[in-house]
Amino acid sequence: MAKIKFTFEDPDLAPKIVDGVEEGYSVLEVTEDNDIHLNHNCGGVNACSTCHVYVLKGNDHLPEISDKEEDFIDRAINPTLDSRLACQCVIEKEDGEYEVQIPDQKKIIGHEH
Repeated sequence: MAKIKFTFEDPDLAPKIVDGVEEGYSVLEVTEDNDIHLNHNCGGVNACSTCHVYVLKGNDHLPEISDKEEDFIDRAINPTLDSRLACQCVIEKEDGEYEVQIPDQKKIIGHEH
């Protein structure tokens, strides 16, 4: 099973490690299942940029970024080369290790579902 280390731009939040992530789950689904706050206004269907995250490790074990995802990332706050949408980051390597940084959610207009 995969392992994801979540870090946060918000200095008040400590890192959280989630072990036992099954292949086929998205990073967004993992946040929902583990009480990790991540806004996602469109419900995880690649139609907004509120679930924007930075994939610091393991990007090579995620699906290639699509043109549509890139378009929405361009609308996110402070996008970088590590930017992805959590709804599109589907775990493809069951024994992979991933590190995902979640932007400060106080700066994002949105809501958690």
